[in-house]
Amino acid sequence: MSGSAPGEQGNARAIGVFDSGLGGLTVVHELRRCLPRESIVYLGDTARVPYGTRSAATVVRYARGCARLLVQRNIKALVIACNTASAVALDILQAELDLPVIGVVGPGARAAVTAADQAEREQGRPVRIGVMGTLSTIRSGAYAREVARLSSRHEVHSQAAPLLVPLVEEGWLEGDVPRLAIERYLSTLLKPDVGVLVLGCTHYPLLKSMIAEVALRLLGRPIRVVDSAEATASAVHELLEQRAWHTPNPEAALQLLVTDLPDSFQASATRFLGDVVGSAQAVDIMPADG
Repeated sequence: MSGSAPGEQGNARAIGVFDSGLGGLTVVHELRRCLPRESIVYLGDTARVPYGTRSAATVVRYARGCARLLVQRNIKALVIACNTASAVALDILQAELDLPVIGVVGPGARAAVTAADQAEREQGRPVRIGVMGTLSTIRSGAYAREVARLSSRHEVHSQAAPLLVPLVEEGWLEGDVPRLAIERYLSTLLKPDVGVLVLGCTHYPLLKSMIAEVALRLLGRPIRVVDSAEATASAVHELLEQRAWHTPNPEAALQLLVTDLPDSFQASATRFLGDVVGSAQAVDIMPADG
């Protein structure tokens, strides 16, 4: 992570967060829970959702455009609240930007290794880590690399689950349709030695209860489910604590920016954040970004 101290006045700057659409709001929800005094500017690139089916080069180009827009809003740190963009663009943005950039893959992998270590101690046998994610995230191998960097004890078994993002975007969070899709993916992913399941997409936490329920039925035992949104919020909290960058302001603001369909985004954001939110502002990053 790069970036110099913002100074006493700069501590009041907002945290910038971007994702391809609604999913990154699960990170915003966790940030607001553990950092209630921090203001947040969120950018949902709804004109180009989903990122998970795009090429790596395209995702990098999109991520650069989103980052540029948020940096222009005078943020003090940037969170890539998208597993796909974190997997392929994090290193690039960290090198190019003069502020801290945090992705969701690293914090999620660390939380998964911690959970797997605990499960191994309890079960007395090696534990494998399962990862569900978009096609791009799984193809990148980002979680497997990060887990291997952190620990040599746990193998990673991955499964792309591309249907889950559009289901969440459309609000299909209950019923047979999401349940059957989850069952199809987990039946391939959950081997007997898998003891931890990583939700490798920030859309997936809205299906967390159903995912845990289906996993229990398939395995015949509970499984630890790691939410990368929670882990990322903890990483941001740690960053601000280490650098003494917590805002001095008692009231936090949330600004929502989207590249398309602001009205429908606002309605859906209430579902993600658990409370009523203000209007979303439409922004255009296409001319500069392609």
